[in-house]
Amino acid sequence: MKKVAIASLVFFSLCGSTLPLAEWPQAELSNGVIQTTLYLPDKQQGYYQGTRFDWSGAFKTLTYKGHSFVDQWFETYDPKLHDAINGPVEEFTPLNYAEAKPGETFVKIGVGLLRKADEKPYAFARYYDIADYGNWKVNKQKDRVEFTHELTDPTGYGYVYRKTVRLVQGKPELVLEHSLRNTGKNPIKTSVYDHNFFVMDKQPTGPEIQVQFPFDVKAEGKGFGSVILAQGKQLNYARDLEKKEQVYSAGLQGFASTSSAYDIRIENLKTGAGVHITSDQPMEKLVYWACATTSCPEPYIRLEAAPGQEIKWKIAYEFYEKTK
Repeated sequence: MKKVAIASLVFFSLCGSTLPLAEWPQAELSNGVIQTTLYLPDKQQGYYQGTRFDWSGAFKTLTYKGHSFVDQWFETYDPKLHDAINGPVEEFTPLNYAEAKPGETFVKIGVGLLRKADEKPYAFARYYDIADYGNWKVNKQKDRVEFTHELTDPTGYGYVYRKTVRLVQGKPELVLEHSLRNTGKNPIKTSVYDHNFFVMDKQPTGPEIQVQFPFDVKAEGKGFGSVILAQGKQLNYARDLEKKEQVYSAGLQGFASTSSAYDIRIENLKTGAGVHITSDQPMEKLVYWACATTSCPEPYIRLEAAPGQEIKWKIAYEFYEKTK
């Protein structure tokens, strides 16, 4: 029997501002090693109602061995704000946006059928009216939640998207298992990336945070300026980031087109908390973004499915405590 917890109407203070919270459907998971709470998709009461990220990826908390890995990293909350979301969340690049005329619709997998407002280029930070939410099904178990999203677009796109958020039995590991079946007449060609909004033990972004790769990493163009230093296989911060300060690189370089290159570690050197991120797919692109509260490698995966074809991919998160 499916059991869904509902958050009550409360108020809390974050960064000096008081924010109202609605009633948010959510689910608590545990494997005896990791404890996590997820927000569930709901078009009226859902914690996240924006049009950027996949609705089946909103986390509230995640803890392991007394360390917290997921927390609210942003100051201003609004359910329709594009990045008012926590934890390892995913975004698919849109389908049919360029071909659609103003007033017509385009597809965001995991969100729905969105309406194009004007001739401006697609902007992830913009909210687009949702013409069709599709059909969501949620199956909650003790150690996992299975999400299914079905959508059919009049222009010929259609899909069944399944995502399982699973805690591995007896291990400090979270796995995101995906499948996408093309039920339309048009081929699906998109990319998906994970925006790893980890907040480790509520520590600020700075020299105590280190990001590691299995390859010598280089920042494209001006990259991070003097704030982040690419040193061999590591990204190191020269100083703490100031409030509202952001650093960004549109493309980190140095990785090979193999699944073994999708291997990222984020560590808090002060508290010893760490997360190891891997996938069974190669990276198409690797973006990096950080602010004063979170450090986010953003690995992209390329996805293509012909009509009738189903594709699958997996992302794994191993949490650990590093000996000081």
